[in-house]
Amino acid sequence: MNHIKLWALFVCLVFTINGRVLAAEDEATLQRGAHVATEVCNTCHSLKYLKYSDFLKLGFTKTQVDSMRGDKNMGDPLTAQMAPSDALAAFGIVPPDLSLMAKAREGGAGYIDSMITGFYTDASGNTDNHVFPGIKMPDILGISQADPASRKALLLKAKDVSTFLGWAADPMADARENLGYAVMAYVFVLTVLLYLLKNKIWGRLEQSPLTLH
Repeated sequence: MNHIKLWALFVCLVFTINGRVLAAEDEATLQRGAHVATEVCNTCHSLKYLKYSDFLKLGFTKTQVDSMRGDKNMGDPLTAQMAPSDALAAFGIVPPDLSLMAKAREGGAGYIDSMITGFYTDASGNTDNHVFPGIKMPDILGISQADPASRKALLLKAKDVSTFLGWAADPMADARENLGYAVMAYVFVLTVLLYLLKNKIWGRLEQSPLTLH
C-alpha cells in the first residue's frame, strides 16, 4: 500500500505546483498590462476599486509600485489623471471607470481586446471602431495607423492590458483558484487514506471472523 500513499502525495504536489505555474505564466502578462493601464488608460479612465497596493499581488516590488503611484499613497485608488471636467470638454463624455469593465461587457477581457484593436480609418479619413461604432475614445494605441511591422507589438500590448483589466475586475480570482487546487488535493488524499483505513479494518475482520453464540 506504500505505493498508493506515494501516488497520493504525487497528485497533491501536481495540483499545488500546477496552480503556481499557471500564476507565474500569467504574472508577466499582467505586469505588462498594468504598465499600459497606468501609463495610457489611466490618463482618462479611473480604476476606483483598485488600489496601488494591489499591484503587489502581481509580483511588483514596493519600489516599482512607488514609481507607478508618484505622490499617491499605497492605499489610494487609481483615479483618472485627467479631471472629469476636462475629459467632458475634450470628448463630450466622462470616460467610464474601468474597474469592473471586464465584468460589465459580454465577452469580458476578450471584448475589451477586440474593442481596443477594432479601430480603423474609413474612406473619409476618419477613425472609427468595428466593435463600438461612433466611440468617443481615441485610438490610444494607434492601431488604425500602424504598419504591419508595428501592428504585431500593438496587438500584444492590447492583449496584455485586456488581461490586466480582466484581473482588475476580480483580483481574488487567482487566490480562489489556487485554494481550489489545494482543496481538491486534500480531498483526494483524504479519500485515499480513508480507503486504506477501510481495507485495513476489513482485512482484520476477514482474518478473524466474528463468532456468534
